[in-house]
Amino acid sequence: MAATCSLLASFLLCFALLSAVSFAADPFVSYDFRVSYLTASPLGVPQQVIAVNGQFPGPLLNATTNYNVVVNVFNHLDEPLLLTWPGIQMRRNSWQDGVLGTNCPIPPRWNFTYQFQVKDQIGSFFYSPSLNFQRASGGFGPIVINNRDIIPIPFPQPDGELIFIIGDWYTQDHKALRRALDSGKELGMPDGVLINGKGPYKYNSSVPDGIDYLTFHVEPGKTYRIRVHNVGISTSLNFRIQNHSLLLVETEGHYTSQANFTDFDVHVGQSYSFLVTMDQDATSDYYIVASARFVNETVWQRVTGVAILHYSNSKGPVSGPLPVPKTDVSSPWSAMSQPKTIRQNTSASGARPNPQGSFHYGQINITNTYILRSLPPTIINGALRATLNGISFVNPSTPVRLADRNKVKGAYKLDFPDRPFNRPLRLDRSMINATYKGFIQVVFQNNDTKIQSFHVDGYSFFVVGMDFGIWSEDKKGSYNNWDAISRSTIEVYPGGWTAVLISLDNVGVWNIRVENLDRWYLGEETYMRITNPEEDGKTEMDPPDNVLYCGALKNLQKEQHHSAATSILNGHLKLMLLMVLLASVFRFC
Repeated sequence: MAATCSLLASFLLCFALLSAVSFAADPFVSYDFRVSYLTASPLGVPQQVIAVNGQFPGPLLNATTNYNVVVNVFNHLDEPLLLTWPGIQMRRNSWQDGVLGTNCPIPPRWNFTYQFQVKDQIGSFFYSPSLNFQRASGGFGPIVINNRDIIPIPFPQPDGELIFIIGDWYTQDHKALRRALDSGKELGMPDGVLINGKGPYKYNSSVPDGIDYLTFHVEPGKTYRIRVHNVGISTSLNFRIQNHSLLLVETEGHYTSQANFTDFDVHVGQSYSFLVTMDQDATSDYYIVASARFVNETVWQRVTGVAILHYSNSKGPVSGPLPVPKTDVSSPWSAMSQPKTIRQNTSASGARPNPQGSFHYGQINITNTYILRSLPPTIINGALRATLNGISFVNPSTPVRLADRNKVKGAYKLDFPDRPFNRPLRLDRSMINATYKGFIQVVFQNNDTKIQSFHVDGYSFFVVGMDFGIWSEDKKGSYNNWDAISRSTIEVYPGGWTAVLISLDNVGVWNIRVENLDRWYLGEETYMRITNPEEDGKTEMDPPDNVLYCGALKNLQKEQHHSAATSILNGHLKLMLLMVLLASVFRFC
């Protein structure tokens, strides 16, 4: 027994040392997210919202560059659920992306543990549901990925941080809105705008009495980092703080050349960071406003979120009219000038010590061009649908890479057209067969009547061009090939185009979609399938141990035999359990 214990002790010591090295190199942060319904009245009307851990919006997910993130999601809804993490690149690991092309839904009363690494990333992001129009009822929350201590941020350390979750809102829940779309109706004007789940301060008589609003408390003279996320359904919002300047410093994981703005348009799905110095005289509080843009100007005030900025030495409440944006949406050219000013800070380090600007994207040959054209929703096969290149996407019943690994035939097609053709509109499971290590140009051509935001999972892209009209090859002459911002969600104005460049170095299956929730729900999306023909286990991870099965593979799924869902642990978490077991045996010896 003594010899056995001695051998075991040696093994345990070596195991602990190896594990310590592993955990020191790649620390873990772990969260439990319990997603459930909650009754709230953000606009004065009681309604069912989706909360995370009883909070609406959900709690902050806070990590640091290269940390491993474990999120154990318990689905307490009455319908399937997936959470997605827009802008988190899921390097080599599209198994954790949280959309139907890559994951089976989490059934009601089940749980699923996401595990991914925020590899070489910093910045401001958010999480949200991706199924069944659920984001219209909530389930969203902020993500912050901090720099490692050895990598400086390109501005003085702020005195504090404030997070703003803004978005348009309807007093009907996601199920009612979903039924409206299914019946062929457009959603119409939102009922309001929420700021961190709260309604507007009563700035005039149009706001009903009794609305619960937010007050942000600040100290005079201090500078705060303001992170703003538009998690709404379909409305671009103009964000501003009365009498205060917004110094833009970061968007979706990349530092920008710093520029001051009095107000800023944040489109659906986008995230920004600003520095705001509390340099006013505090004769009164100040308005914080998020108001609808590019909507009917006669009713825009109804779609306005208002919170209060309160200095600790404020002399009284705010009053008077709201501040108005400087840019005029009746002149789209004027509005487009703002995103064109966003540039990469090429002298700043990002998640790595080498400068972000050292990637000379303008000198790389483009291997393929994809022109993705959106049109107004129309009736296809008797139902209202939205399209890209004439195809309204139908989600596969079996996630794509699971179908590949298990040799499921006919789950999808790899024939998505690289440009729009004059063909009848159709429903299909058509995807882009992208080439690993290619360098592609994607042109989003918006022939819809509304401003749209487009997002690419798994990547950041360089925003090299934006204009009105129809894109053509000669437009390349106007591209920014030096310091274009790299990000994952970009606006495309109605009647206009936006061009981006993407280096396809992340193997997996990645969603390309419009972030406007009504259009996304109606099928305006597709996927890129990127495989390495020489795959040796280094460019794509295997499916996780806790992978869920559905569709043609549903017979492989084992039941979760419990009423209260428990964690499904994998990877390093299993090693932790093994360490505990070995330690117990050693103590017994």
